Amino acid sequence: MRHKFYRKILDNGMTVFFEKREIPVVAVAFAVRNGGINETIEEKGISHFIEHMLYKGTKKRNAKQIAEEIEKRGGELNGFTDEIITAYWCRMPSQYLDVALEVLGDMVKNPLFDPKEMEKERKVIFEEIKMRKDSPHVYVLDNIQRELYNGTLGKNLIGTYETMKTIDRKKLISRYKEIYQPNNMILGVVGDVNLEDILEFAKKNFGKIKGKVPKINFSPKNAIKIEKRKGIDQANLIFAYHTPLSTDKRSYAAEILSTLMAGGMSSRLFSEIREKRNLAYSVKGDSNINKFFSYNSVYVGTKKQNVGLVKEIILKEFKKVAESLTEKELEQVKEQLIGNYYISMEESQLQLIGLLMHEIDGNAKEFYDFEKRIKEVKLEQVQQLARMEKYSFLALVPE
Repeated sequence: MRHKFYRKILDNGMTVFFEKREIPVVAVAFAVRNGGINETIEEKGISHFIEHMLYKGTKKRNAKQIAEEIEKRGGELNGFTDEIITAYWCRMPSQYLDVALEVLGDMVKNPLFDPKEMEKERKVIFEEIKMRKDSPHVYVLDNIQRELYNGTLGKNLIGTYETMKTIDRKKLISRYKEIYQPNNMILGVVGDVNLEDILEFAKKNFGKIKGKVPKINFSPKNAIKIEKRKGIDQANLIFAYHTPLSTDKRSYAAEILSTLMAGGMSSRLFSEIREKRNLAYSVKGDSNINKFFSYNSVYVGTKKQNVGLVKEIILKEFKKVAESLTEKELEQVKEQLIGNYYISMEESQLQLIGLLMHEIDGNAKEFYDFEKRIKEVKLEQVQQLARMEKYSFLALVPE
């Protein structure tokens, strides 16, 4: 499949990419190459805090006006903070590209960091921390990195009560000015619009000030932890293991292994744990693979007394893959992943986010090589990764 794709690094250092589509919808994002991975332990959550504040008002617009200019034209507005990227995006009818660029551009260029709004938003984040802690499923997903890495990656992306209390307006503004400069920024667009309009906006509205992104050390580890909590009825567990970085072609073997083990109702672990043994309702796999760190995980919700058994089943199934995976099953999983890849392209904002993540890894254009890379994976590569010599495990169980 051929795609009308364009990518350019402007004189000011900003990266612009564009995928042309015929449907009259456009998805637009401004992103910075910065996230939780760039924070010290003492300031954990500052990137997420800045993301929240950029929606709270600029010199031209208050928070309500920011939302109205997008939503009253039929659009949707959102954003996210990840370990390696912070992004602000909207999707709307393509005739309003100028509005999308203007509103998002204003947000990332001219935030007020109003002191009153800042204190209000700090309380909102405190509630978000409580919400995520109170959900056992979300809690183990948020905290498995604690058992996989030392340093900043072992701390929660949204911060803690302690760190969030110490981040004041001066720190927010200082970090914002350090990071939110053209050479750290990506402007991505997917939709039925003209490239010239995108480039003209970027060149006209962003200067040439150079920013820098802090480099923070962290290191991989493996650990096993069982936590107890009162007031819950189900045990929630995560089994996770390190995989090759995205710069290594074996990372595609890691994606295949994740899908093979827990990627849907036809996966090995779903079939074994839920369908055959009825030990769980939810069995899900996930991959977090980039050029900085990389791991696969399996989540299961089960009875407290079944935690040990489920862990044993997981290890046995990995061993089976390592010893007896067939070419036929490998080809089936490849076809599944390639099919999922093309289906995901239907949604312009999902396509936009996929391109953004590949740009952070090196070049958004590499997103289109996915099918080729998956087809190149060899049976031995998947089997080698399935040899589970080291792993991490986190379970939250009823007390």
